[in-house]
Amino acid sequence: MFNGKIVAITGASSGLGATLALAFADEGADVALFALDEGVQDTAKACRERGSRAITATGDVGKPDDCEAWIDAAVSEFGAVDYLVACAGISMWARFDEVEDVAIFRKLMETNYLGIVHCVYYALPHLKARDGMVVAISSIQGKIGVPLHTGYVASKHAVQGFFESLRTELLDTGVDVLTVLPHWLRGTNLRKAAFGRDGGSLGGSSRKHSKESISLDDASEAIIEAMKKRKRELIIPFKLRFLPWLHLINPKIVEYLVTRGVSKQEKGE
Repeated sequence: MFNGKIVAITGASSGLGATLALAFADEGADVALFALDEGVQDTAKACRERGSRAITATGDVGKPDDCEAWIDAAVSEFGAVDYLVACAGISMWARFDEVEDVAIFRKLMETNYLGIVHCVYYALPHLKARDGMVVAISSIQGKIGVPLHTGYVASKHAVQGFFESLRTELLDTGVDVLTVLPHWLRGTNLRKAAFGRDGGSLGGSSRKHSKESISLDDASEAIIEAMKKRKRELIIPFKLRFLPWLHLINPKIVEYLVTRGVSKQEKGE
């Protein structure tokens, strides 16, 4: 299905973005990779070693000009974009009443929400021309509130609302939207790069994810399978699919379960 297709991926220097890039290369796709740091070059090299054509761009998804230049470069090189996979994101880990730098809330929205809006805006005309697809790596937190993540949760709720509305505008255009709502992912830098209460990244003070977290390979495999089926939403792991429904019926139970889960994450259990 992906053989000869052009896949544009943000956040492609590490974590899920890099894992997906390699998976698409294995599927025969060519990739346009975008990231904030030069680590994206390593991902591109690995894709080329798998027989894929790969181009890279470094920049900030929060800056519209950077996103436009990247999409333009992809179209100039490959002539098209078939899939946009938005993986770039940043998190936080702090109680709201202990936050010392309120600017982190703006940065979370600029990266997690506006970063997707910018990329979709510039890629959409090309996706329409190819009956393409937008894949947004959101989070189960886009539907459920989680302690210590107020700004992150708000940005993911914004992503959910944006795509629920955009889907209605894309009816009969041939463009589909897949929102991916995973649980904690292990093997990423998201926890280390997350904002702490002082506005800096947690870095070495961050704890490892618990045994309930999902591997990048498992997440990547599930996402690619969902794309092949042109699904509109993917919640992983399977058991979390019932959480939003339970939240509608009895939010107090969900609050208890989520708070307990965060506590386990804090302890690394």
